Amino acid sequence: MAGKRSYDDGCGVAHALEMVGERWALLIVRDLLLGPKRFTDLQAGLPGAGPNVLTQRLRDLEQAGVVRRRTLPPPAGSRVYELTEWGAQLEPVVVALGLWGSRSPVLPREGEMRADSLMISMRCAFDPAAEPAWSASYEIRLDPDRFTARVVDGRLVTLTRGQPAEPADVVLETAPATLDALLSGRTSADTALAEGSLRLTGDTEAARRLLRAARS
Repeated sequence: MAGKRSYDDGCGVAHALEMVGERWALLIVRDLLLGPKRFTDLQAGLPGAGPNVLTQRLRDLEQAGVVRRRTLPPPAGSRVYELTEWGAQLEPVVVALGLWGSRSPVLPREGEMRADSLMISMRCAFDPAAEPAWSASYEIRLDPDRFTARVVDGRLVTLTRGQPAEPADVVLETAPATLDALLSGRTSADTALAEGSLRLTGDTEAARRLLRAARS
């Protein structure tokens, strides 16, 4: 990407945009912040990007040193894309951009929020001051996706793709649309539980604290 065009500007912002400023590039970074993904998984999360466009963006990001490919060890053996150590340093940029965008007075609500987007939104909005300090581990099931979260002393220290290595204190199971409504305040945990669209197992109060602290 960097070799294809230049703003002819020595500013770091211009150089960064030469690498990640193309359409879909930062959304690819967003979807890799929580862990590696196969091409088909990236495509499922970014349906508006055709396979040719997605392939080109991934190639550009690889050439820029933001993304790399590797093969997972057996038994998986899948070919995946992941952020490089330098690419992962874009996390605060993506989080800050998400916070800024969420405060837009013209934010469209009709677009579908997918699992990875919701997890990043949760990370963006999480407010340690919203609840008294607590510690708990979470498994978040948004079929077919699984995520692991860990709160320590009221701070969200881990939020990654995949199931936890050990049983979590809380298992939260729901659909992406319901979690979106919970995080945006358009519904409450009590309502979702009563309707059966939210299922909690384990420390339910810790689950409620997580949802309240991550409400945007």
